[in-house]
Amino acid sequence: MTLFLDVNAASKLVATLGVSQFMSGLLEYMESDFCRWPEFDKSARTAAHSDVGVIELMPVADQVNYGFKYVNGHPSNPLQGLSTVMAFGALSDVATGFPRLLSELTISTALRTAVASAMATKALARSDSSTLALIGCGAQSAFQAIALHRLVGIKEVRLFDIDADAVDQVVAHLSAYSELKVIKAVSVKACVKGADIVTTVTADKAYATILTPDMIEPGMHINGVGGDCPGKTELHIDVLKAGKIFIEHEPQTRVEGDIQQLPSDYSVNPLWKVIKGEEQGREDDQQITIFDSVGFALEDLSVLRYLYDQALQLKIGEKIDLVPEMKNPKDLFGLMLERSK
Repeated sequence: MTLFLDVNAASKLVATLGVSQFMSGLLEYMESDFCRWPEFDKSARTAAHSDVGVIELMPVADQVNYGFKYVNGHPSNPLQGLSTVMAFGALSDVATGFPRLLSELTISTALRTAVASAMATKALARSDSSTLALIGCGAQSAFQAIALHRLVGIKEVRLFDIDADAVDQVVAHLSAYSELKVIKAVSVKACVKGADIVTTVTADKAYATILTPDMIEPGMHINGVGGDCPGKTELHIDVLKAGKIFIEHEPQTRVEGDIQQLPSDYSVNPLWKVIKGEEQGREDDQQITIFDSVGFALEDLSVLRYLYDQALQLKIGEKIDLVPEMKNPKDLFGLMLERSK
């Protein structure tokens, strides 16, 4: 039978482990998978775009596991009482095709996106980095701040959003981390001034310029998280040109990332090679580094594997008949008749 984790079960799993421990464990899985990058069958996600959003399928596989995620991005959804991002996914056995796990991935996507930012920041930021500027206080922002605090060691986070209530909500969530200093900034420029790490995580599907060249200082590391589909950017093109750029899956990032603004032959660097130790990330303390994060299926496979392993160990979730398990695999019609009784 297939293990099923709904929102309640996934939330219970995270609560049982604790957010920090969940993130730490997921980071180990993700770094391990990135170190095996060439072993995976990879492709850019398939996307169905509309005027108001996008719906995507994200598959990836190695010789053992196949995983996929269904995910949307609709910035106007909060006006209808829906999340901007909603997702679910599955983990299957490559040898048989049997789906071992069906799971919610809305909460888990926020966790994996935050951990991916932390993984890149660990690899690329200055080792003495302690201050984070977080631009955008939507659904994923608290996850980003906690991951960079717990996994990278950030001691101060400055928050800015045009929605004051959203800022207050993130402040409230971060109040549980008493050792983290939280500051509400009055503008983007004030937020990023003197910051070691800048993370942009805005939602509008537009060619935006959240960060402009006058805000950038030597030695900064930038996580551009919100620019993640065609026609959606956050970084001014001259910000991109000022730094050394690192990406996930280049064929996908060229279309979806902030680098969609650059020529197709503009030099970028694979993050996995830095994680594996094959290439250098930051070259000196004055260099500006940029992680053009769009979210890649391998990160979802990491979180699906981690969820599955932890759910089995903690005995969380339920078993469901997602696909038929038959005494006679050649008699599907007979099974249907039997189960209908």
